[in-house]
Amino acid sequence: MDAIMMAVKLLGGLAMFLYGMEIMGDGLKQGSGNTLKNVLGKLTQNVFLGLLTGTLVTAIIQSSTATIVLTVGLIGAGILNLRQAVSIVLGANIGTTVTAQIIRLMDVDSSGNSVLAFFKPDFLAPLALIIGIILIMFVKKETSKNIGLIALGFGILFMGLLSMTDAVEPLSESDAFVNILGYFTDMPLLGIFTGLVLTVIVQSSSAMVGILQALSSTGVMTFELVYPIIMGINLGTCVTTALVCSIGSSKDAKRTGIVHIVFNTIGTILFMIAMSIIRQAGGFTTLWTSTVDSGVIANFQTLFNLITAIVLLPFTNLLVNIACAFVKDDEEEAEEQYPELAGLDTKLMIAPAVALGEVTKLSVNMATLAKENIVLSLEQFKEYDENKSEVINKSEERLDRFTDAADNYLIDLSSNIETENDKRQHSMLMQCIRDIERIGDYATNFDELAKKMSDSDLKFSKSARKELAIIGDAVTEILRLTIDALENDNDYAARRIEPLEEVIDDMVLLLKNRHTDRLCQGICSINSGLIFMDMLTYFERAADQCSSIAMLLLGKNNEEIWKNHHLYLQELHASGDQSYVAEQENRKAQYLTPLEKIKF
Repeated sequence: MDAIMMAVKLLGGLAMFLYGMEIMGDGLKQGSGNTLKNVLGKLTQNVFLGLLTGTLVTAIIQSSTATIVLTVGLIGAGILNLRQAVSIVLGANIGTTVTAQIIRLMDVDSSGNSVLAFFKPDFLAPLALIIGIILIMFVKKETSKNIGLIALGFGILFMGLLSMTDAVEPLSESDAFVNILGYFTDMPLLGIFTGLVLTVIVQSSSAMVGILQALSSTGVMTFELVYPIIMGINLGTCVTTALVCSIGSSKDAKRTGIVHIVFNTIGTILFMIAMSIIRQAGGFTTLWTSTVDSGVIANFQTLFNLITAIVLLPFTNLLVNIACAFVKDDEEEAEEQYPELAGLDTKLMIAPAVALGEVTKLSVNMATLAKENIVLSLEQFKEYDENKSEVINKSEERLDRFTDAADNYLIDLSSNIETENDKRQHSMLMQCIRDIERIGDYATNFDELAKKMSDSDLKFSKSARKELAIIGDAVTEILRLTIDALENDNDYAARRIEPLEEVIDDMVLLLKNRHTDRLCQGICSINSGLIFMDMLTYFERAADQCSSIAMLLLGKNNEEIWKNHHLYLQELHASGDQSYVAEQENRKAQYLTPLEKIKF
């Protein structure tokens, strides 16, 4: 019965430890989402920077597996290449040791020192829980909530650890437990295997090291027993990662999982050889049989991963080659028709800010494709080309597929989003992607009109062609501004869109009136006139979609605009805002005045 009670208490403590670690990791991710995105987005070919990035990101999200899964998603999105991923993997193993270093607070000996007593887990854990719950329940600020989650997770983690420590305390007097440890002492390979298997089962190397640190409180665990288990734990976590990386991923993603296995396997072999040589040579004679505490366990795990990373970092290319030997390229692999879909990798969802950043980047690419389609379709009115039409239709197919895929991706992502900034970005993307898709539709509309003119041998008058060229330039410019605003989150560019959209509306109204006059005077045919009118409608609608995207971008950072775009626009038009009026006058001089000077 005592054994059952001890097992339940141990497993309950482990459950609290894992839950606390998850909550603390969520708080850290939410509080540093933009930082995480920027760090990953600015990664260069420098392997040392990659190593530091892997260490930092893992320290933030408290999981080397999560870091590597996120890296796999970034490979699929085309943000990282395999060589960069390898350096991140090396850093991830170092970053995962942060948890063990935190846990070593168990060893703090206050010895009557009132200051150090504050750092004892039995005081720090309930204090962290109190602070966390106050910040979450009574302080409504987003930043306070994130800090509260970190504190709450920290407290739960340590309460679980204390529970595990209490559960294993009777083992110090158990002869059976001491005898079992003797088997592991005499058989280091058994220790490695045990650490590997248990880590695969628990799915967390930090949790397994935490259990070891709790067991060290019994005072009967020696260094020669512990170090093989720690190396087995490092092997176990990379098996889990490799399995995750192999599911529905690109070849480079699978290679990343293999690199993690190869790295930890080589590190384990090298360390086992080094430790055997040192022991046989009589080095550190008192170390092997000395009992260990949580600090010794944390230090060895950190040293093992740090030294292995430093030793293997110069051999990054070799690790890449080994991984490529396991996962070979398919020489006859068909070229991917829709490369942007690879960026919508569900593995990125563990870091919502990164996932949203990738969707934003892909949306910019699609907006650029829609603009190029508009430009190409307008060229069709000069001389219709079937090949250009085929390019336009293929691009439109890409836009449609991306829109559907991005919609589904963002819907799935919504359950992971916690911060207000991410919610605004998510909502903005959900709406603006549809606007981009509609702009692409207008390009196919233009192409169809151009084909109709070509098939019917219709021509525009000279003045109509000049007018279309000017308004075409104005619409191309508003598309360029929209892409700039979306790509760079540029409020200045976004605010320049609405004045230009108003000028385009004026241009459309002017051209419709003038074209009606031409029809009445018999200068243009009815059939070509109807096509001209349709074109003006599509120009106006494309500009409207750009205005919609601009309002979404401005509203993302402004509560009043977010609540009511139409009211903001009404007030903007009526206010006589100097910058708005100046921009509008500049655009009138650029596009409307030359239009008015055209004679027919």
